[in-house]
Amino acid sequence: MDRRHREPLWRAIAAPADVEGRRDSWAQTVCLACVETLSHVDAATLALRDSSHAEEVLGASDSWAADLAELQYTVGEGPGVEAFTGGDPVLVPDLSVEQVRWPGFAQVALAEGAMAMFGFPLRFGAIRLGTLELYRRSIGGLPRDELRDVALAADLGAAALLRHARQAEEAGQTFVPDPVRSFHDVNIATGMLAAQLRISLDEAFIRLRAHAYSRNRSILDVARDVLGRRIILNEFAE
Repeated sequence: MDRRHREPLWRAIAAPADVEGRRDSWAQTVCLACVETLSHVDAATLALRDSSHAEEVLGASDSWAADLAELQYTVGEGPGVEAFTGGDPVLVPDLSVEQVRWPGFAQVALAEGAMAMFGFPLRFGAIRLGTLELYRRSIGGLPRDELRDVALAADLGAAALLRHARQAEEAGQTFVPDPVRSFHDVNIATGMLAAQLRISLDEAFIRLRAHAYSRNRSILDVARDVLGRRIILNEFAE
């Protein structure tokens, strides 16, 4: 990839942080630039992660990509999850051969049209912030030059996130990006379950996830049913 074609991606990463009240955030711009710049990529997401149940999808090139990110969050596995926990890129040029590796994720992702996925950790030194994930609707890997550019984009993106946070702090503000897919309702529902059933937050989250998976539903939809009192909390008791 020549410098001219890389420029939209580098400009997106170097852009200022989110503007309050706007959906076209920095992360959203980066994801759209990935699709525009990388000829073998159909969609992209950028997510902040902290643990297995602390995640916000800051940017997504389209709703299909955001849905795939939510699917990974629901089942707790997939290229993005593994890239974050392991700290190294996870490259999957053919998702159909990974159904043993990720039994809860691969089959449903394939049914949604995802044939290849690539997860890159957003890290700055030992600090892991999240992931940049790329999706293809056809089987195949990324050319060497695109792999190199995405790896660099992930590192620069992590540095940019830290810079945005530091600039907000210096201005006496809180850096709170506007996510395109928030899982805050899951955190609230998890707390409700933990209090009602007198179990730990981790155990409550596991039960919420298991309930969603067993019914082929999104954990976010289940969480909202919990908050709306449409599910009796005793259903989650052992």
